[in-house]
Amino acid sequence: MLLLDVTIVTVALPDMAADLHASFSSLQWVLDVYALALAALLLGAGSLGDIVGRRRAYVVGLALFALGSLACGLAPTVGVLITARGLQGIGGALMFATTTAMLNATYTGRDRGVAFGAWGAVNGAGSALGPLVGGLLTEHAGWRWIFLVNLPVSVLTIALTLLVTTETRRRGVRVDVPGALAFAVFAGALTYALIRVGEDGWTAPRPLLLLALAAVALVVFLGIERRVRHPLLDLGLFRSRSFSATIAAGLLLMAAAFAMLAFTSVWLQGVLGLSPIEAGVALLPLAVCSFLVSALAGRALQAVPPRWTVGGGMVLVGLGSALQATVGADSGALVLLPGLAVVGVGVGLAIPTLTAAAMSAAPPQQGGMVAGTLNTARQLGYALGVAVLGLVFKQTVVDHVGDPDLAGAVVAGQAPRTDAVREAVAAGLRHGHTAAAVAGLVGGLLVLWLVRSTRRPAERSTPVRT
Repeated sequence: MLLLDVTIVTVALPDMAADLHASFSSLQWVLDVYALALAALLLGAGSLGDIVGRRRAYVVGLALFALGSLACGLAPTVGVLITARGLQGIGGALMFATTTAMLNATYTGRDRGVAFGAWGAVNGAGSALGPLVGGLLTEHAGWRWIFLVNLPVSVLTIALTLLVTTETRRRGVRVDVPGALAFAVFAGALTYALIRVGEDGWTAPRPLLLLALAAVALVVFLGIERRVRHPLLDLGLFRSRSFSATIAAGLLLMAAAFAMLAFTSVWLQGVLGLSPIEAGVALLPLAVCSFLVSALAGRALQAVPPRWTVGGGMVLVGLGSALQATVGADSGALVLLPGLAVVGVGVGLAIPTLTAAAMSAAPPQQGGMVAGTLNTARQLGYALGVAVLGLVFKQTVVDHVGDPDLAGAVVAGQAPRTDAVREAVAAGLRHGHTAAAVAGLVGGLLVLWLVRSTRRPAERSTPVRT
């Protein structure tokens, strides 16, 4: 549910824009603020769960997620919708940060491997299934139901959690509040700056001030982590080339594979005239291939060094994005099929083994920190990917049509379907997918070059039960 909500809004953007009179930058924030809250709070949420109890933090996260979903579904303005998406992200951070520890405490031996395999498969397919589920709900019930449907699922999950799981916590942990705040400011200021560049330009005061704030916050965060007794992130981990490459791969993977889906949806609905569900079906090859590869090949992939599965998967993501960059003014939806399928295969190869690659490059006792860092990188990668690729897409459209107002209508899927509009949006997609292809290929090559295959003996953890 929480991963689905990263991408579920993609096919609903045109309906949201029309209903709430939202600008392109507002639509970017509807996409970005959820992933950004996840990225900014995941590390701190993991430490908080260790202190107060993982199950307690998970249930509180579910409750906040449900409240945020209700507020999204009832939002009268785009500002309320963005704020409610942020609340969803806070709840999602508490959920995401505690799931692996709860699985680890609930299962042992072979069952633990099966449980994490299922978790990895859901990770791979969750984001990819978002457009299809969003299309079904938007067309048949309205865009507000992509959020309201979370309410019964949240209630059921809370009940199951209280019924079948036990409480666990870790002693002697402290929450690095200054570090968490500094990282949140860095991530938020950087993402906001990149979104404002699309509206104000690179030389405008606001983006420059935000970029400066992001730089200062990053320096402060690094300084805090070097000195604090219980850091959110042990900077010594980055001395390992394998670990550094794996974290970079997590960031680039989400940007390359998923960030362009929203702008592709604008083209499918606003230019080709497809319905929300037809747009979701057009994007389905990514989800199908991702799920099949991760589910069917998951056991076989465990014997392959992560260097090859992650690196090779990311290269495929880059190649699939390059195939999607062949879209033209006269293209139909089928032009996306080969590229989406190749991206899906790459995602199915890379995501289930990405955590194993990061874990193998770090001491076993830092497993929780490693998982949190990787998940943070993935969500931050999506947020920054939407901001950067959205900037590329919009600027290309503006360059082609020459009219900023018309460009705003184009990217919101509300412009007339003229030849000029078709060419402008197609050019925006070409440039955006080309940038995504570069990100995927760079990430893949980094992994293949820097990650070394190291195997560690299986560790048994004994949770502290209360």
